[in-house]
Amino acid sequence: MYAKFFGLKHQPFSIAPDPRYLFMSERHREALAHLRYGANGGGGFVLLTGAIGAGKTTVCRCFLDQVSKRCNVAYIFNPKLSVTELLTSVCEEFHIPLPDPVTRPAQAPLTNKDYIDALNEFLLRTHAVGLNNILIIDEAQSLSPDVLEQLRLLTNLETNERKLLQIILIGQPELRGMLAQPELEQLAQRVIARFHLEALSERETSNYIRHRLQVAGQSDVRPFDRKVRRRIHQLTHGVPRRINLLCDRALLGAYAQGRNKVTIEIVDKAAVEVFFKEELPLQQRRGFAPLVWGGGGLLAGALLVGGIAWAVQAWHRPVATVKAAAPATSASAQGLPGSAASSASSPTATPPNAAAASSPVPVAAVLPPAATPLRSEEQAWRTLAEWWKLPLAAGDACDAVARLQVLCFRNTVSMAVLRQLGRPGILTLYDQNDRPAYALLTGLTETAATVRLNGVVQNLSLPTLARTWRGEFATFWRAPPGYSRKLSTGDSGLAVDWLAVRLASVSGQPLPNAPQTFDAALTARVQAFQKARGLRDDGVAGAVTLMLLNRATGVDEPRLTNGS
Repeated sequence: MYAKFFGLKHQPFSIAPDPRYLFMSERHREALAHLRYGANGGGGFVLLTGAIGAGKTTVCRCFLDQVSKRCNVAYIFNPKLSVTELLTSVCEEFHIPLPDPVTRPAQAPLTNKDYIDALNEFLLRTHAVGLNNILIIDEAQSLSPDVLEQLRLLTNLETNERKLLQIILIGQPELRGMLAQPELEQLAQRVIARFHLEALSERETSNYIRHRLQVAGQSDVRPFDRKVRRRIHQLTHGVPRRINLLCDRALLGAYAQGRNKVTIEIVDKAAVEVFFKEELPLQQRRGFAPLVWGGGGLLAGALLVGGIAWAVQAWHRPVATVKAAAPATSASAQGLPGSAASSASSPTATPPNAAAASSPVPVAAVLPPAATPLRSEEQAWRTLAEWWKLPLAAGDACDAVARLQVLCFRNTVSMAVLRQLGRPGILTLYDQNDRPAYALLTGLTETAATVRLNGVVQNLSLPTLARTWRGEFATFWRAPPGYSRKLSTGDSGLAVDWLAVRLASVSGQPLPNAPQTFDAALTARVQAFQKARGLRDDGVAGAVTLMLLNRATGVDEPRLTNGS
């Protein structure tokens, strides 16, 4: 309808998965890398989670396009199945011939054992000729516990060398909470790679919009300027599907008014209509007539001609700017500050075990709608710096500590890696409106985590934490002298010398007394260290490997209280 008006050959913001419009952000590429790694991981589970519309299906389609011809792939997109139905679907997807029911007695239908035996025979036969087998289950948050348990048992199909079936679970964030339940601990331990797909950043949102316009044949007309693209990011939180809905509606509104530029006002009105939520301040909405009837009835007639069906999408509030509370007074790197109430009345900090002794609380009590948790990541870094007793000047916290040979680490990690790192850090939590808040992780046991949320200490059970934490973790770490990037084969210098000395100390070998080169022997020692700690043994010494080496060799860094 509006494509010709804006000099476009096609509608650029359709929600159909057109491969021509594929846009891979850095996060999508990293998610794809996790799937590739998992596909060659020798069995077990790979977990890919993300919010609705974040692009999980896009990543999966790209992965399927790139999967080796030496792989058999079964794809199940409707997982609301019983155990028998699941096994039937898996066999059908792999084109596995089943025993002919005609030759069986009438009272003896196919059993689960028949399906599993046929699947095992197929896996052994294909493994013998060098083929890998991958089972992908989309919308995996809909799987029932008994089906998940059956999937775990399927990973028991193996030879002496490797597992025969690689299973990739793709689902919404609640899938992570499901796997954190105690009854699914055995399955969770078989997850060899996991990634939570975050939404696009503001810059990526801008690039995403430009990319789709260019693919659609954009000429000289550029309907979205920088301020408008920034506003779109604020309203959509960078979720690609929501960006498509909002941009499509905004272009339609501009077309109805005869404008070749989309304004912030048009975007705001489009957001109210598309997301069916009155989210904008009252003064922005007062006297507003829907865009459907704007432009002298032009759009109304176009609607009748085009027969457009509006897509209804759940709306999340934009991130609010909330003033963070002042940081608590500096405390010992091993101790816990008191709650907001106690610290206000007395400078004495609460003992670390006091908060841990309290019973776990529900998510609603952690991030209630009216609460004012830390919304500033910079404030969270500065609060964490107090635990490290790091002096910070004005400006960016990470830039300030870099002068002290202390670096900032940000990544998505599993609970297992969190336990191994064993250090206080920043957890990014999300409330019921999908707004991020920042909490300090200060303690960790087998069943609970102690977090400090805007001065209040809470003890959360791990299933409760899993419902609001997506794996985003940040912390400080002391880097080796001369360290500026990951250390790998061929490197030399002070950081490599430090690495060789520390690895020798861990393994009880004689300490080297000459400059070292990152050669094959050092690579093998790095791999052995990584493998012993459950890391990917790629022989590259990155931040996680070096942090664990710091811990193993007694480098002075804060530790989690009550940690295992």
